[in-house]
Amino acid sequence: MTSPPQQHWTTEDSARLYRVRDWGAGYFDVSDKGEVTVGVEFDSERQQISLMDVVAGIRQRGLRMPMLLRIENLLDAQLVRLNETFRAAIAQRGYQGRYQGVFPIKVNQQRQVIEEIARFGERYGHGLEAGSKAELVVALSNLPAHDGLIICNGYKDREFIDLGLRARKLGYRCVFVIETPTELPIILERSRELGVRPIIGMRAKLATTVGGHWNKTSGDRSIFGLSTHQMIDIVDALKAHDMLDCLQLLHCHLGSQIPNIRDIRSAVMEACHFYVNLVREGAAMGFLDFGGGLAVDYLGSRSNHTQSMNYTVAEYCADIVEVIMETLEPHGIAHPTIVTESGRPTVAYYSLLLFNIFDVTRFEPTPLPAADELSEEEPLIRNLFETLQQLKADRVQQCYNNTVFYRDELRELFKRGRISLRSRALAENLVLQIFRRIADLLDNLGDETPPELRDLREQLADIYYGNLSVFQSLPDHWAIDQVFPVMPIHRLDEKPSRDAIIADITCDSDGRIDSFIDAHGTCKTLPLHPIDPEKEDYFVGVFLVGAYQETLGDLHNLFGDTDVASVRINADGSFDITRETEGDSIADILRYVQYNPKDLLERFRDTAEQAVRRGTITVAERREIVDCFAAGLRGYSYYES
Repeated sequence: MTSPPQQHWTTEDSARLYRVRDWGAGYFDVSDKGEVTVGVEFDSERQQISLMDVVAGIRQRGLRMPMLLRIENLLDAQLVRLNETFRAAIAQRGYQGRYQGVFPIKVNQQRQVIEEIARFGERYGHGLEAGSKAELVVALSNLPAHDGLIICNGYKDREFIDLGLRARKLGYRCVFVIETPTELPIILERSRELGVRPIIGMRAKLATTVGGHWNKTSGDRSIFGLSTHQMIDIVDALKAHDMLDCLQLLHCHLGSQIPNIRDIRSAVMEACHFYVNLVREGAAMGFLDFGGGLAVDYLGSRSNHTQSMNYTVAEYCADIVEVIMETLEPHGIAHPTIVTESGRPTVAYYSLLLFNIFDVTRFEPTPLPAADELSEEEPLIRNLFETLQQLKADRVQQCYNNTVFYRDELRELFKRGRISLRSRALAENLVLQIFRRIADLLDNLGDETPPELRDLREQLADIYYGNLSVFQSLPDHWAIDQVFPVMPIHRLDEKPSRDAIIADITCDSDGRIDSFIDAHGTCKTLPLHPIDPEKEDYFVGVFLVGAYQETLGDLHNLFGDTDVASVRINADGSFDITRETEGDSIADILRYVQYNPKDLLERFRDTAEQAVRRGTITVAERREIVDCFAAGLRGYSYYES
């Protein structure tokens, strides 16, 4: 990504460069002061706060970088957007059923998230989806019993089913979605034993295959769902037990992050025909659950790229309503309650990761010696110097080819001990000087740039060292090449003149962010501002990280959870820091991997005492060393200035 060549840089230029209004869904923007803002509507009046103001308030309270920042209003706003958009589509088309969303707990299991969804979503009857016994416990302890809808997916043993059946007595609508035929006998046996008639759903395996990265839950080879033959067997078994009235829901998970609306329409149509046939079989039905699928436009490109979407939330809701009506009405079938499990768009905007840059590596040449000082050097080094002098726009390819040849030959000579370290350093500096000058010339060539040279700027990009662990805070970027919006959160009234990648604090070559959004989809470098990390703070934000990232992070290099702060924007434009959570101490992390910090401290004390006995250190030095070790156990696992 290269910033536009303008003399006068404005905050509007930064907003366009980082595409903040394209991926920000109306929540994020750039202020006249050059700072990223987050805003929400209050009775048709928009209130915005600066992320830099939030950072200042959080640091005054003693929290540190890196930091996960949660904007509580955005969770509420996304629940409103989804429910109200479905409500509008239903009203506009005269749909006779209703919409009832459920949030899949696996997308973000954090207590604060689930409690807020349950609290704010109660006005819409928004439910929860549980795929394990632990998640069912969370759902039952947060939803109101009188109308709480809980979709029970995943593999269910006797304990899972007993808990769900007993919850039915309290008023919960726990729907057991049958994933495999082996679950039905357990449900029937426990239902008979406890005297509770269950609400049963079936998960159909659709033949429709959707696009996108997460499409393994669609098509004939989906690892979830029942074949048509298995579905018939279950219907017949329910008939035999006089329990066909318990079959009330059809579940069809279309896939996560579906970029193309045509795939969604096709899958919904197939699901509707399953529903029609189950009604014909005599099942009570009443709920049609389309699972996940609603995408988040991480790129802001409004395209069918796997990390974007070529539709709006309004189009998504309208298409589902229309297809159901078009398919069911010719058969005289009542409109069912529409259920979706839209987890990713519900929480993605709600969390962002903030971190500081603590070091920079620049690939800049140092001043070169005069030509007469090179007379004693290896001829190949003199050839490099001549190549630099001959470099012009019409010779960039030839000069590049020569430079690469001379560089590689000199490296071979070094391997054989034929040239010194100083000579190699001089050669590498000349190569860097040539490449830098070629890169400057390429800016004027545009489409005429030779293919081999189009990645040259990326090879010369700076490395900005960020105080974060990609493996802990952005695991999807490392594991599946997920692209998140990344940008500095201040100095946006200045032109960012450096192309960079971001390296994390781990000792791993994969610990980097080197894929960013741009006007053409993605690119390998990010425009950042020149900085002196020893003299100034420079803060970068990674946005839309609320889905999955908080629950999938690992302990690579034993970096733990970051500090977390929750913020609520007020109607008067102020904000409250509602929660502060310190991240893992080193002792916390060590306990995760089965070390006992007290034992470690005791062992180290013994080691230090033995050094005293040998006369290696004094007693006073022993105390200082042990105190340092103990302070390390209490400390933050990330870089502290």
